[in-house]
Amino acid sequence: MMDKIPMTIGGFAKLEAELKQRQQIERPRIIAAISEARAHGDLSENAEYHSAKEQQSHNEGRIVELEATITRADVIDVTKLSGETVKFGATVKLIDEDTEEEKVWQIVGDSEADAKAGRISISSPLARALIGKKAGVSVEVTTPKGAKSYEVVEVRWG
Repeated sequence: MMDKIPMTIGGFAKLEAELKQRQQIERPRIIAAISEARAHGDLSENAEYHSAKEQQSHNEGRIVELEATITRADVIDVTKLSGETVKFGATVKLIDEDTEEEKVWQIVGDSEADAKAGRISISSPLARALIGKKAGVSVEVTTPKGAKSYEVVEVRWG
């Protein structure tokens, strides 16, 4: 049995949109490029043909990956979640105990994590350290740069 992959409604919609784009727009475009390159004759030294075939391989591989992820998706509506402890979907405000710098992270699925947008993966070391914690608690996380301590200031939803 394959494990379910937790993700938000937005993350799921983004994957579905990418799949549709790759199947309905990219696939026909690449097939047309292969066909056009074939018309140029000798395929052994035809760079356009080889490039188009490589694009096709990449696109089809990504389609398979997206279909597998979508099939295993456990879509969670974070607007219906609540509580005082950190879990999937929570937005957590932290204070770095060394620098006093404030950080705000939403805990999301692996495929929708984007640190620049303030979204960290449920499987990241920081998210794993935060799960089950409440505001007012300190957590220590081992990062590539060494141990970091954060105080959980706020846990919110939606």
